[in-house]
Amino acid sequence: MNDSSHWWAPDNHADRRPALLARSRIKSAFRGFFEQEGFLEVECAQLQRSPGNETHLHALSTLLLRPDGETETRYLHTSPEFASKKLLAAGERKIFDFARVFRNRERGALHATEFTMLEWYRVDEGYETLMEDCAFLLAEAARQAGTDRLSYRGIRADPFAEPERLTVSEAFAKYAAIDLLATTPDGQPDRALMAEAATHQGIRIADDDSWADIFSRVMVEKIDPNLGIGRATILCEYPISEAALARPKPSDPRVAERFELFACGVELANAFGELTDAAEQRRRFMVDMDAKERIYGERYPLDEDFLEALRLMPEACGIALGFDRLVMLATHAPHIDAVMWTL
Repeated sequence: MNDSSHWWAPDNHADRRPALLARSRIKSAFRGFFEQEGFLEVECAQLQRSPGNETHLHALSTLLLRPDGETETRYLHTSPEFASKKLLAAGERKIFDFARVFRNRERGALHATEFTMLEWYRVDEGYETLMEDCAFLLAEAARQAGTDRLSYRGIRADPFAEPERLTVSEAFAKYAAIDLLATTPDGQPDRALMAEAATHQGIRIADDDSWADIFSRVMVEKIDPNLGIGRATILCEYPISEAALARPKPSDPRVAERFELFACGVELANAFGELTDAAEQRRRFMVDMDAKERIYGERYPLDEDFLEALRLMPEACGIALGFDRLVMLATHAPHIDAVMWTL
């Protein structure tokens, strides 16, 4: 079914139903995994004072009418991350949430304005544990869908194979012939060095592109299409400037405890060893909001409660997985609409 405007027509629904039933089986199996691991399922509120503070994420907003007639802006969250971390500060240790989240300016074969984000957090465990979780969940999704492969647009990945582990620096060297860390002397992004390296490799850049803009362009053009081919890829150790919510890696403070999971060239998940330094988190948010204002002419408020809660939050790791995308790959669906119950 390519025309999703009449998803409710009986013939269209019949075409979609096998994938939707697989979705339900996968969701049930994932719940079973988390419960067996001792996790508690939580339900984070969707309306928030701040939707998140990432430069390129865009939120949907609404006006909350108070009993006294005053109005207040609220946002549909782009992730349950802030609320989840407040729960960790409150004392919860292992939580997961099949959260409905909302992102504006996003629509396409891999993007929906409203979708399901599976997030889970582990207190006092290293973020490598999340890599192990991902490997298990990829295989479990395939088992529940009755398949031996993940696929998207003719690209396949074996969900039962051990995921490849590749640092971002290694990926830049392998696929773009760029020495990434040489463009961040002392951990500070150097726009001129990145521009020179990217231009030498045929990447077109604009005069007003920042280091981060060029980094993203290299990722999209050179790196991402090569990840998760044949088996899943865990891309880890992002430059610290590209990991606003992650802590520095103790052995190399130029990079962060951040990884992304890819399969079939598709990004599935984003994980962090969580930053708990409230002052540093505030500084990073301000940098990102300044960039958002420069690029898009808007900025979102900071969640002051979240920053206060960080002072109480224990060491933890957390991850957000695009559940719909994983179901897509496990059911070999051509687009995200095919695996959503309603549109």
